[in-house]
Amino acid sequence: MKFKTLGAAVLMSIAMGLASTAALAVDGGKVIVAHRGASGYLPEHTLEAKALGYAMGVDYLEQDLAMTKDDRLVVVHDHFLDRITDVADKFPDRARKDGRYYVMDFTLDEIKSLNFTEGFNIVDGKRVQGYPDRFPMFTSTFKIHTFEEEIEFIQGMNKTMGRDVGLYVETKAPWLHKQAGKDISKATLEVLKKYGYTTKDSNVLFQTFDYPDLKYVKNELMPKLGMDLKTVVLVTSNPEETYELVDGKWQRFDYRYLLDPKNMAEIAQYADGMGPDYHMLIDEKNSRKGDIKVNDLVQKMHEAGMVVHPYTIRKDQLPPYANNIDELFEAVLYQAGADGVFTDFPDLGVAYVKAHK
Repeated sequence: MKFKTLGAAVLMSIAMGLASTAALAVDGGKVIVAHRGASGYLPEHTLEAKALGYAMGVDYLEQDLAMTKDDRLVVVHDHFLDRITDVADKFPDRARKDGRYYVMDFTLDEIKSLNFTEGFNIVDGKRVQGYPDRFPMFTSTFKIHTFEEEIEFIQGMNKTMGRDVGLYVETKAPWLHKQAGKDISKATLEVLKKYGYTTKDSNVLFQTFDYPDLKYVKNELMPKLGMDLKTVVLVTSNPEETYELVDGKWQRFDYRYLLDPKNMAEIAQYADGMGPDYHMLIDEKNSRKGDIKVNDLVQKMHEAGMVVHPYTIRKDQLPPYANNIDELFEAVLYQAGADGVFTDFPDLGVAYVKAHK
């Protein structure tokens, strides 16, 4: 499918869905976030995926951010380029010693010259699509875009559609950017301020896995910039996700600190919400198909005054205890009591919440 045909198809989907989605408010206080856009249907973080997610009636569209060599913010999930572009073909000599092609090693113009595609892995020297039933690799034309371009796109859609879909912004690896002399959080806040997002009433959430950096954002950056946005701290079981500077040395951040109920009141001073991996809400040892059991983690976060938006529900990556995606929506949103959820299939999330009423 050529680019113009794809763009027309997305716009047609918006027009046809306008009557049903424009008036749709995800009820019961349950928020549906289009994870990297409607990434189950179109390559993640493309403007096309954001347009489709918008048409599906979501509350928020997610933006993952990394910084280029010339200090521009681009919307891309990884701080690498090699999983979702042809960078290895166009710049074969630009990989670091670990074999990866870092966003921060390329200028914006160089990045915009790349072809953006459905995510893949290298297996036996060949590209193998990560989700084989999703949009075919390297078909049609997709490009990486800047944070400013996405904000203008969403604000423009809000104007023409008469809706108020929000931004859900994530700074990727602030610790890694700091090692390169880049302050990605400051740059992100400055762009948000430029476009009118400055207070907790602004329809934006600022999230990060980097809790030490979030404290810096709340204690220093936002006061200096005259801002006070809603914030979310992400939680993972991946020990490599975040590093912190301790006594002049970078060491792994221990996420067990964020999961300990005795620390949550302190965490709530910096975070209005928490974003755990949804698996953390499930008693996976004792869950079976037809009998999903949850734990009290959401309750503990609620008791500290924080909302809970877990990530990421996918119909093509179901855990062994779930028969279908609806069972996961039920378990996470209604059994565990989360306030919202990230999903690659936002149409299914919106439909489930709407039907649940």
